[in-house]
Amino acid sequence: MLPTLLETGLSPAALAMAAFPLGLIIGSFLNVVILRFPEQLKNSWRRESQDFLGLPEEAAEPLSLAMPASRCPSCGVPIKPWHNIPVISYVFLRGKCTACSTPISIQYPLVELLSGLATAFIVYQFGLSLMAAYCLLFTWILIALTGIDYIDQLLPDQMTLPLLWLGLFANLNGTFVPLNEAVIGALAGYLSLWSVFWMFRLVTGKEGMGYGDFKLLAALGAWMGWQMLPLIIILSTFVGALVGVVGLLMKTREKQMPMAFGPFLAMAGWLALIWGDKIIGSYLSVFGL
Repeated sequence: MLPTLLETGLSPAALAMAAFPLGLIIGSFLNVVILRFPEQLKNSWRRESQDFLGLPEEAAEPLSLAMPASRCPSCGVPIKPWHNIPVISYVFLRGKCTACSTPISIQYPLVELLSGLATAFIVYQFGLSLMAAYCLLFTWILIALTGIDYIDQLLPDQMTLPLLWLGLFANLNGTFVPLNEAVIGALAGYLSLWSVFWMFRLVTGKEGMGYGDFKLLAALGAWMGWQMLPLIIILSTFVGALVGVVGLLMKTREKQMPMAFGPFLAMAGWLALIWGDKIIGSYLSVFGL
């Protein structure tokens, strides 16, 4: 465990309460990333394709994480700053746009709450330390990747690869695991799902998952080492299968409808980072190992 960066004299509960609003604000930004970053990528791919094919470039409104300002996706009316307060504004507005009364997606307060609670928990668990800073970055990136993959079935290289390199950097001094275990974890994480992908493709002629899943598991291996990979794969596969079966039974999804695997990997990876050793220890104790 790394030493704290700042001794404040505050209790862990007080630090967590102070961190919660920060997490809500970060969650609001993550909503922007989830919704706009895939569109930025699609616009970039479209421009590159048009340029390669020699087609005239279609005029499109400039889009970035900062511009244009937030507005209702239905009526286009700009959202006032006091209507953009994380969670509170959603409750105050009763989940509807003030201009057109179109329902606001529940995604917004859910992502903000998830980010706020996770941020508060990490600060409560690790205090004001470098360990906490790494865990916060890890958590926020995973939340963004989960949202993007759930909506667009896309795990952008621009996020998975930096997450991988950040994990290796964090382990230069063995923050989470020794560097050699982190490097092996990155290699094993990628190659394990890559092997499953090709075996499934050779047997069925279909693609069972995307390359982004390989890179995300490689990133998780870079953070936690190769020893945590079996736990991550088992947890993500179990939860994914459970969600898929429940969806079929409740008829909320079609049998042939593809299901993003990234959210389950992200969930399992976060649990493994925080409680992985305890989960494995409890499992081994059951069998007297």
